[in-house]
Amino acid sequence: MMPREFDVPVLGGTLHVGEWGPADGPVVVLVHGITASHRAWVAVARALPEVRFVAPDLRGRGRSNGLGAPYGMTAHAEDLEAMMSALGIAGAPIVGHSMGAFVALVAHHLYPERFRGILLVDGGLPLDLPEGADVDTVVAASLGPAAERLSLTFASPEEYLLFWRRHPALGPNWSDDVEQYARYDLQGSAPNLRPATAFEAMAADSHELYESAIVDAALDALREFTLLTAPRGLLDETPGLYPPAAIERWRRRLPLGTFIEVPDVNHYTIVMGERGAETVAAHIRPLVGA
Repeated sequence: MMPREFDVPVLGGTLHVGEWGPADGPVVVLVHGITASHRAWVAVARALPEVRFVAPDLRGRGRSNGLGAPYGMTAHAEDLEAMMSALGIAGAPIVGHSMGAFVALVAHHLYPERFRGILLVDGGLPLDLPEGADVDTVVAASLGPAAERLSLTFASPEEYLLFWRRHPALGPNWSDDVEQYARYDLQGSAPNLRPATAFEAMAADSHELYESAIVDAALDALREFTLLTAPRGLLDETPGLYPPAAIERWRRRLPLGTFIEVPDVNHYTIVMGERGAETVAAHIRPLVGA
């Protein structure tokens, strides 16, 4: 299930894009998470072979990691609009996972004619801060382990695969899709291979997962939408990113939204595992009229 890959012009350089499905099929834009790439969507693309999926590597990630600042949800949304223009796509639904859901939300808000329907997958709603903590403290704490991972070097792809096989959320759910995702997430040459995400991009974007004026504005303007959530989180822990109490608050704030918990998935397998991908695909079908 290898995608077609190409580059499109955006501010400051080119954005790398993966594409699956027939060239004349209905188009859906897929947006990955904060340290992921377009390869996170392979299982979803396989579940809907009749759909033309267009999935970029966001600025600072994957094969777009040479694109520098500006980062942030608005910058990513502008890149997506430029991608649509370059590909001659007048409009399409947009689906975002994790941080990609925040990007999708802002793109849908800023360019409503381009992004005509939206599906959020375990992301898009600002995350709760621990009681008494501020954003800078929480982001700094979360960036520490991520910075350590992104600074590591690996002697071979196999060494990197072993690193991911130990991950509590992905290791027990290992598959060919996960392996190809991990292999893609390497840059450089052996024995000095490194993860492809630029730390500066991740650091700049992390703040907007908690506080962001443009995300708040997009949520205030949002009407009908669906949010799929995972009961387990990034390390396969319970609860996931959106505990039941948080979802209940968001139901009251966004009464036109549909909130659905996908059973027996974590933050990764909601898109990368078969059960999660099939559920995501089932909610994409109405967006394309299939």
